[in-house]
Amino acid sequence: MKNHIKKSFIVLSSAMMLAACGQDTSTKTDGEGANSENLSGELTVYTAIEEELIPQYLETFEEKYPDVDLNIVRDSTGVITAKLLAEGKNTEADVVWGTAASSLLSLESKDMLEGYTPKESDKILAPYKDSEKPEKWVGNTTFMTGIVVNKEELKKRGIDAPKTYEDLLKPEYKGLIVMPHPASSGTGFLTVSAWLQIMSEEKGWDYMTKLHKNIGTYTHSGSKPAKLAASGEYPIGISLVYSGVQQKQEGAPVEVVLPEEGLGWDVEANALINKDDKESDELAKAFLDWAVTDDVMKKYYDANGFSTMENDFEKPEGFPEGVEEKMYKDNNLKKAAENRDAILEKWEEQYGSKAEPKE
Repeated sequence: MKNHIKKSFIVLSSAMMLAACGQDTSTKTDGEGANSENLSGELTVYTAIEEELIPQYLETFEEKYPDVDLNIVRDSTGVITAKLLAEGKNTEADVVWGTAASSLLSLESKDMLEGYTPKESDKILAPYKDSEKPEKWVGNTTFMTGIVVNKEELKKRGIDAPKTYEDLLKPEYKGLIVMPHPASSGTGFLTVSAWLQIMSEEKGWDYMTKLHKNIGTYTHSGSKPAKLAASGEYPIGISLVYSGVQQKQEGAPVEVVLPEEGLGWDVEANALINKDDKESDELAKAFLDWAVTDDVMKKYYDANGFSTMENDFEKPEGFPEGVEEKMYKDNNLKKAAENRDAILEKWEEQYGSKAEPKE
């Protein structure tokens, strides 16, 4: 039978649909990885991975599993997390792929995650996977916050580019800054959480109150501030480092600034959903095994400039130097998950008035 790609790709906020598929030659084993032969069937995957990266990552899965129909449900971390929490154990999701570990920890507290140790997960470094075995989550890469600046627009205004978070409070930046909304964007939440940890809670909230005066709008996407900076609509975007690099690679007059105080970050991680219906369990475990194979791990690195395993990968073109060194060392994902609801409630109450309209 002729190989084909048949993928269903759903973007929640825009109701877009595409089509994906996949095959394997392995047999189920308990605990330490799924081994299955001639896998076929349907698998529903919820993800917050950037839309343009999903087809690139899935290439090897589709080659290996051409008889597996993937339903990819994609949106920002906040939307995916809210959807899963609302659906509970009645969710259609079989697997969560590439979604913030702090969000997965929120799901774990609701008993929505099932422990599973993927094959080759021992190569993932300890800070980037669950400390328990079998693991409730395993990380692929990290995503971190930088400041994306449009050099030409700032030059026109006679303004220097910021180098620190503190610089963003300067009066000359009033109305020129855009950042992600923490309730809908994982990038927004990790940024807010990092400020509260780096600066201390009291100073962090005081900082955000001052910053709010300079914010033009809060977007519902972590990558959109980089795109708005690239277009010049808002010359300063607090955004994903990856998204800033992408805009630069496409020719936009932007630079990615790594704030001197340190970068907020979270782990882009995978997990098995705890469901009564185990019909897709074997497919789900095969997907989780594939998700940390060397070839796709290299692709995560090429996109994000970071890998959760020891590696000698070549740094992607355009990535600023010192990303790993600038990642905030004491970042506490468990604390972020435990305080998530309280942080979002307070943030919305104080700053939500400038949020962009939802599509």
